[in-house]
Amino acid sequence: MKLFLKTDTSFLIKKILEEKLDTFNVKYNIINTNEILFLEEIDTITYEKISALLTEYGFEIIENQKNIIVQKIKETIIEMIFNENAPSVKSSVYLAEKLNHSYGYLSNLFSEVTYTSIENFIIIQKIEYVKKLITHHNLTLTEIAFKLNYSSVAHLSSQFKNTTGITPSAFQRILKKRNEFSSQNIN
Repeated sequence: MKLFLKTDTSFLIKKILEEKLDTFNVKYNIINTNEILFLEEIDTITYEKISALLTEYGFEIIENQKNIIVQKIKETIIEMIFNENAPSVKSSVYLAEKLNHSYGYLSNLFSEVTYTSIENFIIIQKIEYVKKLITHHNLTLTEIAFKLNYSSVAHLSSQFKNTTGITPSAFQRILKKRNEFSSQNIN
């Protein structure tokens, strides 16, 4: 028997953080899935225990200010792309307004820390979203291109192929074959 799951990762992350942090009897607020505000001072031993416990679950505490800003850039880009109600403004304007820094500063910092550009990260995230839309929704490539503010389906297809090595149509065919194969193996 196969079980197919839909996961709300934000809920899952918050639940894990709450369960683990509650064991330390400290007051905190989970601001978002990547930011926790402690409402009281935490001694070094408790901090190290929290860090060790969170590491077991794949969390890493970021202490370098540059890395914190880069993480916020990544989160903002993901929010911008995956949010159904995100305003359709240029990504440079959106990032600068959301993070209260000039786009030039954010772009230089991002490149310095990650060795890639914000534009490349945006393309990768968009293609991940395209794959999700192709996999889980019944949208045409035209609808997807429009939804993600691509100038044309050709532009979307070109970026998809440059990023994944295959066209969106080939990706759809592979998924169809995989689903056919899976359903044959179930029966």
